[in-house]
Amino acid sequence: MSLLRFLGLAGDEKADESEPETVRRIASQLDKLPPEQARYLAAFSYVLARIAHADLEIDASEVAEMERLVCQIASLSESEAVLVVQIAKSQAQHLGGTDNYVVTREFRKNSTQEQRAELLQCIYAVAAADGTISGAESTEILQIAEELGFTRPEANSLRAHYRDKLAEFQKN
Repeated sequence: MSLLRFLGLAGDEKADESEPETVRRIASQLDKLPPEQARYLAAFSYVLARIAHADLEIDASEVAEMERLVCQIASLSESEAVLVVQIAKSQAQHLGGTDNYVVTREFRKNSTQEQRAELLQCIYAVAAADGTISGAESTEILQIAEELGFTRPEANSLRAHYRDKLAEFQKN
C-alpha cells in the first residue's frame, strides 16, 4: 500500500493526489477543521516532528513543546494536539527520508512567508526544548530553512537567538 493511500483524508472528500500522504494522514484526524487548515497543521506538525527526530531521539520535552505549539497555532484542545503530535511523531520516526522533503516542500507551497518564518522559529524552539540543539539538529534546521526558501544568513540570524543552546557552544 502506498504511503499516500495509507494517509488518505477521512470522509467523502477526495484528497489532492499531489499532496504528501503524511500530510493527509494527520489532516484526516482534524476533521473538525476546514480541510486547508487541517493540511496546513498536518504539515506544520510533521516538520516539528522531523526536527525533533533529527538526532534519532524524540525527548519528552520536545514532545511537550510540539504539543504546546500545535495548541497555540491551531487553537486545538490539549487532547487534539496530543493526537496530532503523536501521529506526526510516528510518521517522522517510521517514514522520514523522502517524506521529510516532500512535506516541507508542500508546506512552503501552501504557506505565506510569515507562516514559514513562524515555522522556522518553532523548529528552533522544539530543537532547544531539551536544553541543547545538537549538531544533527542544527544541520537539519539549516536544511529545512533552505527547503522553506530561507537563505543561510536568514536562518543564521534566528539561530543567533539560540546560541546558548547550540551544542558546539556548550561546555561539556
